[in-house]
Amino acid sequence: MRKYSLLLILFSVFTFSQKYTKQEIARITEGNTDTALPIFQTSDSLQNKVLLGQSIDADPKNRYTIILVNRMKSALISTDGGVGIAAPQVGINRNIIWAKRFDKKGAPLEYFINPKILWFSEVLNLGPEGDLSIEVFRDYFYRSQVIQLEYFDLNGKKHTEIVEGFTAVILQHEIDHLSGILISDKIENQKMKTFVNVELYKEIQ
Repeated sequence: MRKYSLLLILFSVFTFSQKYTKQEIARITEGNTDTALPIFQTSDSLQNKVLLGQSIDADPKNRYTIILVNRMKSALISTDGGVGIAAPQVGINRNIIWAKRFDKKGAPLEYFINPKILWFSEVLNLGPEGDLSIEVFRDYFYRSQVIQLEYFDLNGKKHTEIVEGFTAVILQHEIDHLSGILISDKIENQKMKTFVNVELYKEIQ
């Protein structure tokens, strides 16, 4: 009986966490819902706070999820060469991303709801990255060459697949956004790690 009650409570908490707040709904439906949502920028303190926030799962079948997914795509298409976007970048801290699938014929844009990386390869790729939310910023970063990805579609169906190459890099970048991680922060972390390694090397000599 206690186990049943606990499961019921956990299910209720999980379901509630997926419901959109009034503020989120207002943001998702503001203006013409057939148009792109503005992309948040780190240069704006209030928008930056959203970008640094931790996102939570979304109900794939919720009607607001459908609107959000479509408006995110419009936002990405409206950019000059953007290859991916995450929900926090349009002001909604939900686990939804879009990415350009360079690993598929025609490089189509695809969305991913509640994406999780189940496995990272030890083989890394070093390449340049920019960010739609950070004006005039570009640097080189290490990312896993291959990942195993789990996600849902708008029908609530779960998918698992292996993704590699540049598409895997895009997905890792966008999923970082869902945890409030920006590449401007990653470069500082990389520099700190390099500094620590250099200082440690000096001590050993």
